[in-house]
Amino acid sequence: MQLQLDDVALFARIAELGTLSAAARERDVTVSQVTRSLARLEAACGVRLLHRSTHGLSLTDEGDTFLAYGRRLLDTTAELGSELTGKLTGPSGWVRVSMSPLLAQMVIAPSLNGLYQQYPQLHIDIAADDRMADMAREGIDIAIRTGTPNSETLVARQIGDYSRSLYAAPAYLARYGTPQHPDELAQHHLLANSANPLLNRWPFHASPPPKGSSELVVAGHTRTDNSAVMMSLVEQGVGIGRLMDLLARPLVVRGALVSLLPDHFASPRVPIYAVMLQERHRLPKIRACIDYWAGWLAKMTQAPGPAPR
Repeated sequence: MQLQLDDVALFARIAELGTLSAAARERDVTVSQVTRSLARLEAACGVRLLHRSTHGLSLTDEGDTFLAYGRRLLDTTAELGSELTGKLTGPSGWVRVSMSPLLAQMVIAPSLNGLYQQYPQLHIDIAADDRMADMAREGIDIAIRTGTPNSETLVARQIGDYSRSLYAAPAYLARYGTPQHPDELAQHHLLANSANPLLNRWPFHASPPPKGSSELVVAGHTRTDNSAVMMSLVEQGVGIGRLMDLLARPLVVRGALVSLLPDHFASPRVPIYAVMLQERHRLPKIRACIDYWAGWLAKMTQAPGPAPR
């Protein structure tokens, strides 16, 4: 079987994107070129790989089998090339990373100058979104997430952790006063997450819980489904929010935020994972990024400043 790797790569993207035209736009070529590549691949295999109809494209049974082997072939080739070139020039190439806009803005963006100084041949493509990305379909190399993946096709490595505490802007506290006890929060503007109800359950320390409750369930004076918007709402003095200490601490140091009620509300540690497709996690360029960001998060966590207890 005489296969051209570029045809295999193009077939994989056709399967992921769902249309020939989308694959053509991504490559900036004509649809006819994509069609010829597919025909060449099917001729080399001697089978039909795709069903084409007015409803779109679907893989044949042979196409599904070929896609699985084709991805392994492409990943092995990429790993080989990366290993060989890496020995000469270090990790190189594009790494597409998915994460929330807030992590992108406050963790990854500040880290890139140092990353590029250490690995000048690397290039980072940031996909910033609070939703969970489809890593295979969207070509994601690394997804930075706070939940453990349940898929056997994914590998997760913990690169840090974080806690959450209550914060408000000095302007808000000047207007509404600083609460000294959780019972006083009923008179304040509290900010809630409309996408993840678990983030609206603010846990108390085990002892002594106010009024026998183990947590404060927040309905919210203002709500948002976006972590970056939540941070902005707190900074702008709209209300009191429960934020990631890792990201809020620098704003406390600058005087832009104030930590509230650390003796009353608990701050359990939550792991931060770098999630990768199983067949790609050994690539030198991916290992280099993950190692660097693990060190970067460790430095952020250890940074001096009035961190909440």
